[in-house]
Amino acid sequence: MKVFHGIDNTPTLSRAVVTQGTFDGVHLGHRQILKHVVEEAKKIDGKSVLITFFPHPRLVIHPEDNNLKLLTTLNEKIDLLQEIGLDYLIVLPFTDEISNLNPLSYVRDIIVRKLNPTKLVVGYDHRFGKNREGDIHDLIKFSETFGFEVEQISAQAVEEITVSSTKIRNALAKGNVQVANKYLGYAYRFTGEVVKGMQLGRTIGYPTANLSISDPLKRVPGHGIFAARAFWNEKWHNGMLSIGSNPTIPQKNESIEMHIFNFNEDLYEQELTIELVKKIRDEIKFNGLEDLKGQLDRDKGLCLELFETD
Repeated sequence: MKVFHGIDNTPTLSRAVVTQGTFDGVHLGHRQILKHVVEEAKKIDGKSVLITFFPHPRLVIHPEDNNLKLLTTLNEKIDLLQEIGLDYLIVLPFTDEISNLNPLSYVRDIIVRKLNPTKLVVGYDHRFGKNREGDIHDLIKFSETFGFEVEQISAQAVEEITVSSTKIRNALAKGNVQVANKYLGYAYRFTGEVVKGMQLGRTIGYPTANLSISDPLKRVPGHGIFAARAFWNEKWHNGMLSIGSNPTIPQKNESIEMHIFNFNEDLYEQELTIELVKKIRDEIKFNGLEDLKGQLDRDKGLCLELFETD
């Protein structure tokens, strides 16, 4: 897959099958659409193309909205799309100028001018252009002018995708990573830098890497203790992860802490990618560090059993 940032940096194509959207998470529903685009392109010996947007359009159109949390960063999205077999990914910088293009200008200047599509694949409720004024009727009219076919994905298929996206976000908010992973089709991940914490974990035999999430828009799962893996030095390492408010230690703030089994390396100021496997319990307030250690021993046992059967 070749990646181009901006339509002007994209080579002029022919016989392209094109779709577009944010595709946050690149979940199973997205993959179904994208695989269809790839198959349609192969039928005509053409090129499969996805146009996606960065930053997310909501950040430009509604900059006052601070609630947006994304399933994937741009780099994560690119990595996931690499697996599907697309020929071209075009990352379109979403700007005020782009958001103000009328429907005709958007199709003519963004899609047709460089991509010369043979087919445009869209959802049944696809909207585009300034104030989302363009719809399927406009696309059909433009297709006659510019000579491309429009394939509209059924309402049922699009609704299934919307439902799965909603389930993923809701599941992660509750810490239910098993449900999220099911709909994503892969284990949910995030990346953070290891920063110094209070270092209490090492006093009870459970040293942790305290993580500061690299991207503030990244969705962090809800509170809990999780079986998890950490990617470091080109290898995945089993362990367990705590996300929460540390109720046993009131002087601690909210934190994300990864304990890696059988591991003794200095990770400060390095990046770790965490892959979440399963939530094993909610946060609990203990009477002291000894009680906490006893629970962590039990947590570790559960995680080790899980990894053995995973």
